[in-house]
Amino acid sequence: MLGQVGHAALALMSLLLLLWHEAAPIEVPQDLKILQDLKQPPTIIKQSVKDYIVDPRDNIIIECEAKGNPVPTFSWRRNGKFFNIGKDPRVTMRKRSGTLEIGFRSGGRPEDYEGEYQCFASNDFGGALSNKILLRVSKAPLWPKEVLEPVSVTEGSPLVLPCNPPPGLPPPFTFWMDSGMSPIPQDKRVSMGLNGDLYFSNVLARDAHTDYSCNARFLFTHTIQQKNPFTLKVQTKEPFNDTSYNATEPYGGRKVAESTPTFLSPSGTESSKMVLRDEQLLLECIAAGLPTPTIKWFKKGGDLPGRKVKFENYNKTLKIINVSEEDAGEYVCMANNHLGSIRHSIFVQIKAAPYWLDKPSDLVLAPDENGRLVCRANGNPKPNIQWLINGHPIEGYPPNPNRQVLGDTIIFRSVQIGSSAVYQCNASNQHGYLLANAFVSVLDMPPRMLGPKNQLIKVIENNRTFLDCPFFGSPLPDLRWFKNGQGSGLDGGQYRAYINGTLEIKRARAEDEGTYTCVANSILGTAENQVRLEVKEPTRIVRLPEHQSAVRGSTTRFDCKVKSDPSLTVTVAWMKDDKPLYLGWRLRKDEESLTIPNVNEGDEGTYTCTVKSEIDQDSASARLTVLDRPDAPMDLDLSDPAARSVRLTWIPGNDHRSPITEFLVQFEEDRWEPGRWQKLSSYPGDLNSVILQLAPFVNYQFRVIAINSVGQSPPSGPSPRYKTSGAAPDAIPRGLRGSGSKKDNMEITWEPLLDLERNGPNLHYSIWWRRKDSGEEWSNVTTVGSKHVVHNTETYVPYEIKIQARNEFGSGPESNVVIGYSGEDKPSDAPTDLRVSKVDSTKVNIHWKSVNPNTVRGEFKEYRLYYWRESSQVPGLIVNKEKKTKGFYSTMAEPSGILSDLVPYSKYKMFMVVANNHFESSPSNTVEFNTKEGVPDAPRAVRMHSKSLDTISLEWEKPLEPNGILIGYQLKYQRVNGSRLGRPHLETFLPNVTEFTLRLPDRSTRYKFFLSAMTQVGAGEVYAEETPHFTNEVAPGIWDLTVVPNSDYANVSWSHNFPAGSSEFVLEFTLDTYIDHVDIATQGWFIGLMCAIALIILILLIVCFIKRSRGGKYPGGGCVTGFAKYLVRDKKDLPLDPVDQKDPDGSFDYQSQ
Repeated sequence: MLGQVGHAALALMSLLLLLWHEAAPIEVPQDLKILQDLKQPPTIIKQSVKDYIVDPRDNIIIECEAKGNPVPTFSWRRNGKFFNIGKDPRVTMRKRSGTLEIGFRSGGRPEDYEGEYQCFASNDFGGALSNKILLRVSKAPLWPKEVLEPVSVTEGSPLVLPCNPPPGLPPPFTFWMDSGMSPIPQDKRVSMGLNGDLYFSNVLARDAHTDYSCNARFLFTHTIQQKNPFTLKVQTKEPFNDTSYNATEPYGGRKVAESTPTFLSPSGTESSKMVLRDEQLLLECIAAGLPTPTIKWFKKGGDLPGRKVKFENYNKTLKIINVSEEDAGEYVCMANNHLGSIRHSIFVQIKAAPYWLDKPSDLVLAPDENGRLVCRANGNPKPNIQWLINGHPIEGYPPNPNRQVLGDTIIFRSVQIGSSAVYQCNASNQHGYLLANAFVSVLDMPPRMLGPKNQLIKVIENNRTFLDCPFFGSPLPDLRWFKNGQGSGLDGGQYRAYINGTLEIKRARAEDEGTYTCVANSILGTAENQVRLEVKEPTRIVRLPEHQSAVRGSTTRFDCKVKSDPSLTVTVAWMKDDKPLYLGWRLRKDEESLTIPNVNEGDEGTYTCTVKSEIDQDSASARLTVLDRPDAPMDLDLSDPAARSVRLTWIPGNDHRSPITEFLVQFEEDRWEPGRWQKLSSYPGDLNSVILQLAPFVNYQFRVIAINSVGQSPPSGPSPRYKTSGAAPDAIPRGLRGSGSKKDNMEITWEPLLDLERNGPNLHYSIWWRRKDSGEEWSNVTTVGSKHVVHNTETYVPYEIKIQARNEFGSGPESNVVIGYSGEDKPSDAPTDLRVSKVDSTKVNIHWKSVNPNTVRGEFKEYRLYYWRESSQVPGLIVNKEKKTKGFYSTMAEPSGILSDLVPYSKYKMFMVVANNHFESSPSNTVEFNTKEGVPDAPRAVRMHSKSLDTISLEWEKPLEPNGILIGYQLKYQRVNGSRLGRPHLETFLPNVTEFTLRLPDRSTRYKFFLSAMTQVGAGEVYAEETPHFTNEVAPGIWDLTVVPNSDYANVSWSHNFPAGSSEFVLEFTLDTYIDHVDIATQGWFIGLMCAIALIILILLIVCFIKRSRGGKYPGGGCVTGFAKYLVRDKKDLPLDPVDQKDPDGSFDYQSQ
């Protein structure tokens, strides 16, 4: 029955909660003006830790700071009672703070102030509590004095040396050292336990020492205290020898009884361990036994938590960090050696001090609003929840109909002004407690605008846009948006109004520009603000930089062309590898590109062009890869030597981002052409080890050149030399031939073997020859040269010839037999019966009778016709009689041919010979013939000129080759209109007429003329020309240019005949620097020079008169004529008198004057 009633009550409460409307708590903005006016209860913002251990050498500072409006006042409780600070001169409280400072300069003991402290911060609207702070003074007690007896133990037995450090606050850190302050070595056998004791799984004779000392280090005092040392004696059945110890024989060969594992810690087969949630779990198992046991850990019913577990102290300690409830269970440690194993179970319980599930937070409500405070915590065991108001239990306050406590929740209904307070929630169990302060503030405030007034916002077209209008008020006002002060509120469509006052425009367009007004309204008043919106075109990179590969030393360019809104200022910045690019003196940047001249490896990287305006930006990146010739291959090595080959291996150099496509192997030999590197072979770029095919009897060294798309690398360093052994020649001399230089000899010639084909020393050649089809024995000769002459041969007879190369190592292969011929002689017979037929104006058929082939006396080459133009049939025309030749190859008895390219109307002569390679026969009979009349060449020296503005004249001369008797000229002309020709007009002239004048209908008319000469055969080659622009036409121009200078300006005038109103004149001038010219005739040095010259002339004249009076050789005063001539010629600008002007060379006769 009771259960049914409980279920009904719970259902009713749930229904009431569903029907009850709770307003969202008000979030007070962090606006300085609002915070200054906002009245709020205190909030603790800083306090000391719950378990507070202090250093006794320092002053004690217990922190407690709080905020609130008005500023809170502070008080303290100590051990649950009011702590009167004013009565203790050692205790002071900081101004505008609750922090306590306890000083001991004037005496006193810190221990007297140990206890539990709690801070109270209060103002007119409530009081807040700090945690209960347990203050304790750090302690570092001395080790108790004790006399430690020597510890004696049998070799192989286990041992525990206790530490038992003095209890300190906080507990000290323990470690073991010897008298030399060196740590006691620890390992799988010897280690320190969690309690500080030193455990020996088994004792060795070498463990016997007199200075095992446990040390305790106290953190606060930074002191180390040392326990009296232990003396360890090890009893052995046989004497101990230090030199006999080694890792495999720790007992020095002595027999020590082995033992199965036993646990030194913990004892028994099972134990238990309790640890709090989020703390660290340490489980320890230390075992004794000989050999030293190995420790392993397991968890029954599951795996060890891999992420949180760690094994320490040689697997003897299992550590799990941040334990949680799922880490509880049975943990098993197993110790085993080859004699057996032992297990110990540790049952781990996980308890938990209280921890927050839902921590209460401050609550700001408007009058008549509803709200709630929730305080949910968990722990093991489950914590108890207690509510306090302003630091006092809620049970001590009278019932309030507007407040209801439901366990961990307090519900507020229709709160009113004056009901503000600070509520504390205390969640506690046996392992600890949690204390949280949360104030409930009832606030009324008219609407306020928090943002800047009349803000201008610029946005990018088609972007999502937010117009902010931060506001505050209590109760929370309603906010509406209007555009340009018209219409209803903006919400819906492309607009969306948020509860925080922000207006979203989903896609801003040009028509969205304007002034937007936000209005906040509540029962306490109205506030409004305006935002002006401008919509701009986006800033975009329309020509992006592209990835490039550039050869080192070249110039490359990255484009970055920008399009943006005209009203926005745009800046373009370049970055390289995400760092600002330093342009320096080499790189050049303009509005649309970045140019990098003389590219080097340091320029390689990713270049980013970033374009920014005040409201948006765009960027684009491209990578520059710098290509270069490869580095030289390295570390050439020779291996696998053979008679005619060797393996060459090398390490390729850096390819500089352009793959190596080919390796070129070169060689140098020191016998024939030392110092000259020659190509041996090429190999694909993916090889670096090749077998080189070599020639015998060569002392090689090699080098390698790498090739990529950029070019060749420098050569590698030379390889070691490699010398091949000699061999008989492999090659046959090339170019073997026989021919005669005289009619009774035959020269046999060939190309000598190349140096690398010699294959050995003492190279010579064996040559054989015999007359073909004669059945004769071979004649032969050996020579070192490349020619042999066979004498006393018949004229032009065939010989069989062959050759073979030899050296000291043997003979090479013989060549194939080739046919050679002895020397040629002059043909004995000449062609006969040379005649012509079918004579035309430019060609003629010729006929002759052939000669007997045996009379050619050599290789028949051709029948060679010699012909020349004897004269022209045109009277008075002089011709060139140079002989010409034409060859005819024919083996017929009565051959014939055609001779072309003759000049018409001319007299020709010709004869024929037969020719071999070196000689011609005597000539045949000479034949004369006349070519027929043809059409003439084009008239010569055609000139066109205009004698007046309305006529045009055409003049010409006779053709160079009339090719017949001229009967006149034919002139066709047509009017030209752009690209079209008018109706043709035809004029004919007698041979002696060589000019024509045509009257033009107007000055701008143009004609095209076609002029040709005529014979009886017809009109000849046509000369065509179009009338030009004549210089004597009155073309537009400028004349009579005059300049009248003034002190600081000049008047420039000119005449012209350009059309009025459609002409523009450009005046070009140059500014010359003014030089003050000096009249040389007024200079003192010039007057002095002239006086000196006059004096010299006077002296010279006196000397001449004296010598003449003495019968000298100077008749007529000629001694000064030459000098006077020089003076007059050098000074031609001086005026001459009439006598001087009569002499054309400027001299005068002194005697005549």
